[in-house]
Amino acid sequence: MSTQRNYNAELKDTKDHKYAYGFDFDVMHPFMLKAFTPFFKQGNFLELGSFKGDFTRRFLPHFEDITCVEASDEAVAIARQEFGDRVKIVNALFEEVTLPTKYDNIVLTHVLEHIDDPVGLMKRINNEWLSDTGRFFLVCPNANAPSRQIAVKMGLITHNSAVTPAEAEHGHRITYTLDTLERDAKAAGLKVVHRSGIFFKALANFQWDRLLNTDIISPAYLEGCYELGQQYPDLCSSIFLMCEKGK
Repeated sequence: MSTQRNYNAELKDTKDHKYAYGFDFDVMHPFMLKAFTPFFKQGNFLELGSFKGDFTRRFLPHFEDITCVEASDEAVAIARQEFGDRVKIVNALFEEVTLPTKYDNIVLTHVLEHIDDPVGLMKRINNEWLSDTGRFFLVCPNANAPSRQIAVKMGLITHNSAVTPAEAEHGHRITYTLDTLERDAKAAGLKVVHRSGIFFKALANFQWDRLLNTDIISPAYLEGCYELGQQYPDLCSSIFLMCEKGK
């Protein structure tokens, strides 16, 4: 990430695109946690790019020692007010931060696509922050999600992996597919142990937000989309790699 970037501005909604939707908080966060839980290790926990702490809150029942690193001082102020002493929150850039220990669980969700040097960040994770027996949970938006492919066919996006103007305003630098995400993780020296997708998705986030305010979508339907995503990871809203420390 460049020091010239305005991380507070990147977190703000634009006129035609939100930074985060109800779909992210109410659907994707629970299902990401469900995908992670079987792989959790006993020990401490590091969340890189914690925003205002909405996802952080879901890890409190699982870990006693939680550290978060977030670049936006506005987001950090909100999170500190929310969590107090329960979470250690560091306001710093990933390129510059010095952390006091190694971590048994590291989470980076919907953040890597914002990073100017994603391989460089993952090298720090592998070489400096991940414990010898730790696990790294990496999730990114999927370029091949059906909702995105439909937008291409509609002429709204030029190609699946394009970075749209609205995404660029929110700091996106790349739109990953499973193969390019795994390419960068391996280039950083990480060992990819598990690969999957999270939540089969044929509608855009704003469409999901509207549906979730009706009785059209049931919990069983949401669960079905999650289960189908395990079968067709390349057609999911997000792609997920679980990595361990590479040599």
